[in-house]
Order: sequence, then C-alpha cells, then structure tokens
Amino acid sequence: MLKYGGKYVNYTGMQREKMKIRFAFPSRLRKKNFISSLSLLLVICAFLLLFLKFTVKYSITIETYGSTAGYNDIELLHRYNIDCNAIYEMEPAELGKSLVIRKQVVVEEQDKSLVNLISNCPRYLRSRGYGDVQVSEEEQAFPLAYSLVVHKSASMVEKILRAVYTPNNIYCIHYDLKSSELFRESMEGLARCLPNVFIASKLEAVTYASISRLNADLNCLSDLIGSKVKWRYVINLCGQDFPLRSNIELVADLKKLRGGNMMETSRPSEYKKQRFSFHHELQNASFEYHRLPVKTNKAKGPPPHGIQMFIGSAYFVLSLEFVTYMNKSALARDFLMWSNDTYSPDEHFWATLTRVPGVPGEVPRAQADITDLMSKTRLVKWNYLEGPLYPSCTGKHVRSVCIYGAGELRWLLNYGSWFANKVDAKVDPVLIQCLEDTLQEKQRLLVKAMKSQQKIPSSVLAVDVILQ
Repeated sequence: MLKYGGKYVNYTGMQREKMKIRFAFPSRLRKKNFISSLSLLLVICAFLLLFLKFTVKYSITIETYGSTAGYNDIELLHRYNIDCNAIYEMEPAELGKSLVIRKQVVVEEQDKSLVNLISNCPRYLRSRGYGDVQVSEEEQAFPLAYSLVVHKSASMVEKILRAVYTPNNIYCIHYDLKSSELFRESMEGLARCLPNVFIASKLEAVTYASISRLNADLNCLSDLIGSKVKWRYVINLCGQDFPLRSNIELVADLKKLRGGNMMETSRPSEYKKQRFSFHHELQNASFEYHRLPVKTNKAKGPPPHGIQMFIGSAYFVLSLEFVTYMNKSALARDFLMWSNDTYSPDEHFWATLTRVPGVPGEVPRAQADITDLMSKTRLVKWNYLEGPLYPSCTGKHVRSVCIYGAGELRWLLNYGSWFANKVDAKVDPVLIQCLEDTLQEKQRLLVKAMKSQQKIPSSVLAVDVILQ
C-alpha cells in the first residue's frame, strides 16, 4: 500500500501574553472553588488543543505551479495527504477527511502559474514525471490520437493531458479563440514542451451548441490525419473529462472493437427532431452562453443523399479508417454543410454518419439504439437517473449533471466506461488526485508484468487493488 505524502500548513501558534496573577486563599471554600474552576479551565484548554490539532492537520494551502521556494521540482504540483485505497474502500474517516479538504480548499485559476512553470520545459517535464511514463510493445504498435477542445482552466487541462499521455500517442489541442491570453499561452507552452502535442492549425471562436463546436474537432481530425504518427483510434476530450482506464487497458479494450467505432447513436424523439428540422440562427443570450442557436419557424429540407438521422453526443472514439473515409467523402461534406444551421450538430453528426451503409465500422440502421448507458465513451451521471440507475452524486450538480466527488471513486473505476464527465478540481480535487495516481500505478504494474513476460496477476488486473 502506498501512503501519499502531503504538505502541511506551518503553524506558528498563538502569541502568549505574560500575565502576573496573585491568588489569595483566605478560606477553604475559596480554595475549593478555585480548584474546581482550574479543573474546568484545564478541560476547556484540552478541548481547544484537540480542536487546534485537528484544524491544523487538515488545513490545506494550495501551492501554485510557479511557487518553488522550499520545495524540489517533483513537489511543484500540490499533493493532498489522503489515502486513496481508503477512499476506494469507502472508509468513513478518510471520506470525511476528503470532505474537510473540499470545504477548506479554494482552487483558483492557475493559468499564470502554469505559464511560469512551462517557461522552463525541463523543470516542468521533471515535475510531472513525463520521463517515467512506460509503455508496452503492444501500446507502441497501437498508438492513439486525441482531440482536446478546451477553453479555460489550464491547470485542469494539464492534468487531463498528463493522465492520458504516453510518448507514442499524439495530441491535438484546440483552444477557443475567445479564451484568455494566459490560457492560450499555457496551451502553447504545453505544445512547446511536449514533441507529440500540437495546437490545431485552424482555431474557432466556439459558440455553445453551434457548428463551431463540431468544427473545432474536425480541425484537429484534419491535422491528425496528416501527422506522421499512424494512430489507430482518435478520442475527443473536453476540459472536464478524465480517463478511467490506463493507456495499456484502453488499448486492450480498443483492440476488441476490431475496427468498429464507439459512440452513442439512437433514433431521435419528436422533440429532438426539431433541432435539425428547423433553421436555427445565432442570437444573443442573457445567461452564461453569450450567444446561442435559436430555432426559427423556417423548416429545413431533408438531409442530403437520403441520410437517415440519428442522435448521440459530441463524444466519440473513431477508427483511422472511419476518419479517413469521412475526410474524403462528398456525402460527409454535404451533410456537414446541411448541418450548419442546426442546433448542436455535434450531437447528430457522428451518430448519423456511423449508420451510413458502407462506412468503416458501420452500425447497421436496423440495429438497436446505442444509448449513453451502453456506450463506453463517457460516463455521465444525470440527476434524474440517480437512485434507479446510478448512486447519488457525492460532488455537485450543474445543469442536471453530476460533477463527481471522491465518494464515487469506486463506482467510476468499476462501471466499465473509458472516461468520466464531469470532473472539476474546484468541486473535488481529491477525486482527481486519486484517479491520476491509480491510473499511473496501474500502467506501471501492467507494463512491468508484460515486459517481464509473466502472467499478469489477477490482483493487478482487478480494479479493487488500487495501489500496491
């Protein structure tokens, strides 16, 4: 079992005043009252000492990426003093400790700190252990590609990238043109420090639920097709995703697809049909999305080439053969143009194309729906499914979606999905640390077992042995 080391807050103590007190005991009664009062005072002091001990022990100070005073490079990124095995086993004491951390920690945007750190690439790579990443021969022969469409929280994007990183894979980052200057600098810095990470050659100002979100992924896919890395599958991620499988485990799962794709693809309800049956126009919005596609009364014509519509999500796992076909297909180009004025086209574009007869990895149109409960691409927990299908959210709900908490670590790792959505260090940093450490240790143990040509122990393959 590995015990994680953490940084403790330096406690200077309380200033003591020097006081001179004279006590007079003219009678036994007064002396008795004094002893009683002194006993009560000692009890109160003991209680206060215990309280201070507890408070100091669980007080957390966030070390920014750029703060190096007093710490060596490997400690540049903050570590919480938490036992992830105990979190996985749902031990009340450790879960309570994680809740204390959650309440006391205020995770702030650290874009500037990350910019400072990656200004020195050797220091950054050393601090994040990139030189320690190990891959098996099977992984080297089966490289993966990633499209990361992101727009904020550089420190979270960095954690995602590190969690899915191996030197034989390739990574395209598309940042929103509306992102802050510091965020853009952070992403450019990551690409500068890592040779297999690059920024998309064409960038979009992404608008929620519009064609620009789909175009962002397409821009990365176009660049990835032209890369020298002969990747086998491409996976798209956003800034609140996190892997639930180590790279070696993911490669093993992807091989089982035998060239097929993994995504949601279902027949649309009458309500969902309105998203692409009517022309939509971008209009100003009064809430967090400044602009939004709004349905008009203008009906759209049917999709080109007799395409039958299906719906799914923006997330996909696509084979190189499928992406190559799509990149050359007139049908795909015409369908993309037709989807330009629809609502959230990324939620029907991939789901529909994978049903087109003859495409690589085709899902026949007659085949039953592949819902979000069946697809392994993302594990998303909706609040209205908690109870009958999912355990309760231990993090926080935002627009009906659970942002996971540490109490869901075991469930996340055992559910069978490849990625979790959503995670956020501002909601629960302990969960992210435990996922990160678990996957790194699984990768190390599995690669070591395969390189030694030994039979992989079932205890290593089992998720319930988190760290050894």
